[in-house]
Amino acid sequence: MIRSTKLLLAAGILLFTSCAKKLTEGDKQRLPRKKTQELVDLMDSLSYLKPQFFYTKIATDFSDTNTNISFKTSVRMVKDSAINTLITYANIPIVNAMITNDSVTVVNKRDKCVILQSLSYIKDNFGVDFNYRNIEELILGMPLDYDTTQKYFQIHDPFNYIISSHKKRDIKKLDRQDKNPKEDIIIKYFLSDSLTGIKGMFIESPSDSTSIQVDYLSREFVQNYNVPKEVYIVITSPRNQMRINMTYNKVEIDEPQPLHLVIPEGYGKCD
Repeated sequence: MIRSTKLLLAAGILLFTSCAKKLTEGDKQRLPRKKTQELVDLMDSLSYLKPQFFYTKIATDFSDTNTNISFKTSVRMVKDSAINTLITYANIPIVNAMITNDSVTVVNKRDKCVILQSLSYIKDNFGVDFNYRNIEELILGMPLDYDTTQKYFQIHDPFNYIISSHKKRDIKKLDRQDKNPKEDIIIKYFLSDSLTGIKGMFIESPSDSTSIQVDYLSREFVQNYNVPKEVYIVITSPRNQMRINMTYNKVEIDEPQPLHLVIPEGYGKCD
């Protein structure tokens, strides 16, 4: 039995933000050297590949230090506008949510209550500071928070193609320094060996000792988009470690889907 609907909500939101394969291990096959600019050019192109409409069903296994649950989520997305999710447990709708550029609305059907908050709700409750664009990027398997106007660096690794927001020596300096809230977020992007997409990302926030590892274990081409098929996410913070295994099913690209969010009469504010 589900211990708390909030745990379902946490997992449902954080899967946007399958037996683990460490990103740094790769396939243990030495790769041909590539120029940094070639890898950056690929990252630039990947950062623009976003469909106008996206739909999928995701089977999810979620665990943290106290809980282990499985559920299913239907995801409907309109580019740069809104994400609508419906979470079901044992085929029963539990949580319906709408995420926009500036708000989170959650209808908790089990406890008959509603949450109306700004996007800071995600950071305040789950420790992950994602904006709307970041959530879209995670769903679609795009480079998280990538900025084509920023300078990026290659971290040379014989088994992986890695583009980083920081130079290797600068990352070591940050590791040695006293942590403070003004430190940058460090992001490493791991490109697939075939250079067709992102196979994983590692995001680290030194100021609050939080890290997120995202492994895109497999992908599939749907209407020329290289979308995720199996995804594994580990979110580590001083208070908790969350593991999320996801399998995408029935992906539809650029087929408009109605967004559904109804707040029934009598629903109060969730505690």
